[in-house]
Amino acid sequence: MPISEKSSSAINNNKRLVVKKLFARQQHEGFGAVVRRSIGRFEFRYFDPFLVLDEFSVSAPAGFPDHPHRGFETVTYMLEGEILHEDCEGHKGVIREGGLQWMTAGKGIVHSEMPSSNSNGITHNKGLQLWINLSSKHKLVEPSYQEIESKDIAETEKDGVKVRVIAGEWNGVKSKICTRTPTMYLDFTLSPGSRISQPIPLHWNAFVYVLQGQGHFGDSKLQHSAAAAHHLLVLGLGGDRLEAWNGSDSGLPLRFILVAGEPIGEPMVQFGPFVMNTQEEIDETIDDFENFRNGFEKARHWKSQAASALGLF
Repeated sequence: MPISEKSSSAINNNKRLVVKKLFARQQHEGFGAVVRRSIGRFEFRYFDPFLVLDEFSVSAPAGFPDHPHRGFETVTYMLEGEILHEDCEGHKGVIREGGLQWMTAGKGIVHSEMPSSNSNGITHNKGLQLWINLSSKHKLVEPSYQEIESKDIAETEKDGVKVRVIAGEWNGVKSKICTRTPTMYLDFTLSPGSRISQPIPLHWNAFVYVLQGQGHFGDSKLQHSAAAAHHLLVLGLGGDRLEAWNGSDSGLPLRFILVAGEPIGEPMVQFGPFVMNTQEEIDETIDDFENFRNGFEKARHWKSQAASALGLF
């Protein structure tokens, strides 16, 4: 449970400090899409259990047409607009603004993520996609989805702090999401002058990604503590909470996500959209995909409607 300001002085020595700050520059991905990648880039390849964090922006006809996954989960959280999702198993739906899709790729899925044709004139569709690794015992589970509309995401507001609980809990408010890899995912908005002291499990890896405004994280005396939009802040171990505050004179809110996860601690080998434990398993995965076996059977004759309409395949 978040602690009060009165008791915070007693635990200052236990706060998480920022040990790395990265600016997520724009790069092109998919078909004409633009992402800001912070985790999964060449200088920050893997932060166990997190494989990729993209802040994406797509406008039709751009998007992420038919592509495979195996061995991990993707978490898509829409900030603006909406994305149409289709897969080779016949699952289809729209992830709308404020909504969430938690997809377990497991043993294999081929899917597409494209701007919806019913976007009501929205020119930019923006969101976050987080890739979370799975342990060896879960890598080949059946694909599955957890989807929550914006109105059903747990949300609370107190003392100038608004929190949307994507995974885990905050102040007794719990998410509906079940996580195979134990994960906390919180979306904070702090009004000017407000602050938080948020517990984080002691041995979990954790990071902050700033979406809007500017604030301070960890210790204002340290160089890396101040951050603005599109910055990823890696929090060091040795503490059990994050302290953050909006001390901006601009009068603007500070919005950021705080994500933490229990490290898997297993070997990880990645080849693009395939994440396994050994190179041999990666080779087997590529063979399965190319020959439509062991989870990819239904991909043989499948093409997404969105991609087909654009003549991409």
